Amino acid sequence: MGHIFRHKLARLRGSILGFGLALFALGWPLLSAYEVIRREQEKVAELAKNFKGIITALGGDVNNLASPANYLSMRYFSFLPLILGIFAVLAGSGLVATDEENGTLDLTLAHPISRTALFAERWLAFLVALMATVGLAWFGLWLPAQNGDFPLTGSELLRPYISLLAALLFFGNLALLLSMVLPARRLAAAVAGLLLGANFFLTMLARVNPGLEPIARFSPLQYYQSGEAINGLNGSWVAGLLGGAVLFGLLAWWRFDRRDIRIAGEGVWGWPFQRRSRGVASGPHLVAVIPERE
Repeated sequence: MGHIFRHKLARLRGSILGFGLALFALGWPLLSAYEVIRREQEKVAELAKNFKGIITALGGDVNNLASPANYLSMRYFSFLPLILGIFAVLAGSGLVATDEENGTLDLTLAHPISRTALFAERWLAFLVALMATVGLAWFGLWLPAQNGDFPLTGSELLRPYISLLAALLFFGNLALLLSMVLPARRLAAAVAGLLLGANFFLTMLARVNPGLEPIARFSPLQYYQSGEAINGLNGSWVAGLLGGAVLFGLLAWWRFDRRDIRIAGEGVWGWPFQRRSRGVASGPHLVAVIPERE
């Protein structure tokens, strides 16, 4: 890979270590707590009946709390799309737009490199960053499982992370596309984050309220399997999420390859009744542009 790939991956290193190591450290106490639940199944099941709604919303089954898949789904995997989704949205929205607003993207494009090559290498760095973060989280579960009585293999533990990676790519590429359409990176991240949060809570509430199921079918996180993937990965759901991610990525590349690049600063809404300036405007925004290449 080229210099742009390595440079972008190095810039994401802090986020990879921050999110990845935090989830890695969570593995040991998580599996230690499972040992207690397995030993005290009857007492825990009796107590859990008072919290049936919460357990159901988290993807758990109150009648099968000692199942490894059920336990991990309720205590761990249900929250990962929201936790790591923050990383995916922030990294995706800033993949190109951050340098554009900082005034360094035009300097990079002044070198003999095409927009497609720059976009592809940065996106590959984004993909590797997500895979590395998810890999650290998986390793944090697999390692303590080897020293205890947790009845799951490494491949079984890996299945939910495959579903998770597909969901993260979906929302990360959506944020990337929004950053190419909306006038500011922070606005793109806010919209993508809002959609992520709305999908997360809609999916949870639909498990408790059947009336929300028709709406929840349109939620991408409805097709994230959580801990249920331990018992078998739904390839169609994974393919659907990856298909949406690929579509958003291609649209983002198409938009980036054909639009004007700002010298610096955030953009402005291109309302039809506004007369667009091609010079340096007064105020906080610089709207001087680098035209697309022929």
